[in-house]
Amino acid sequence: MNSLMFRFLRWRFWLPGGKDERVERAVEAKLAETIAGTEMIDAAVVLAFDAVYDRDGNFDAANTHLYVTNDYVMELAARHPKMLFGASVNPYRKDALAELERCVSRGAVLLKWLPVVQNFNPADERCFPLYEALAHHRLPLLCHTGGEQALPVLNAAYADPALLVPALRHGVTVIAAHCGTRSHRGEPDYTPAFIRLVREYENLYGDTSALCLPTRSYAFAALLADDVVRNKLVHGSDWPIISLPPASRIGWLPALRLFLTEGNWMRRDVLTKRRLGFDDAYWQRAAKLLRLNR
Repeated sequence: MNSLMFRFLRWRFWLPGGKDERVERAVEAKLAETIAGTEMIDAAVVLAFDAVYDRDGNFDAANTHLYVTNDYVMELAARHPKMLFGASVNPYRKDALAELERCVSRGAVLLKWLPVVQNFNPADERCFPLYEALAHHRLPLLCHTGGEQALPVLNAAYADPALLVPALRHGVTVIAAHCGTRSHRGEPDYTPAFIRLVREYENLYGDTSALCLPTRSYAFAALLADDVVRNKLVHGSDWPIISLPPASRIGWLPALRLFLTEGNWMRRDVLTKRRLGFDDAYWQRAAKLLRLNR
């Protein structure tokens, strides 16, 4: 694993060298500490990340820059009660449906996709069997939309939330990660498309992960001003991506104070969103969509 994310994790946990296993142990310990220190949340979904597969369904090692297996995240969830298993299954892999069924049987609470990095089109008919299974199991699909900077992008066109319409029409509960926001200036902004689709499809939601980044926080104004959209937002932190309180929304002094005094990035993200005015329903919506018992 030689990705930007891997290099970031080495920097974040002060690991100048060593094996991947050492990074994994450090990340696990830091994640458990971070969740425990964020007393406002009951649990956190930890996400697996499937590899890239070619058009024939074979593992594509050359284009796979991050690979977190479902088994690894299953083990994390088994060791840590506040960690929930978020599965990841690339729909182009040969055993996609069987792997999804296996993950469901092992307690997956959602399916995670990042099409621009995993290099598949969510509107491709090869995804339809998975949509039918997701709808049958009432398992939500958390799918990245909008720009991406942490990992190499193989096809930027797959960032469009409109490609999720087939999933919505199959009856899948879809959570559009990042609400279609761009990750830097010059990228297409799919936020208006996301807002339009949210108003059209009852089973479409959006998560607020990474929206506290300066490149994405511009979208808070439009997302919070629309009552329909506001009531379809789900909390997400995007940890270990850093949370930077948006001064333009909460004021420079509160933003600076949060940044300087709160070292727990997940807790800082929660405190920031509280200042932004998210109501109780927002904080409870994820549990409802994931069908979690209290």
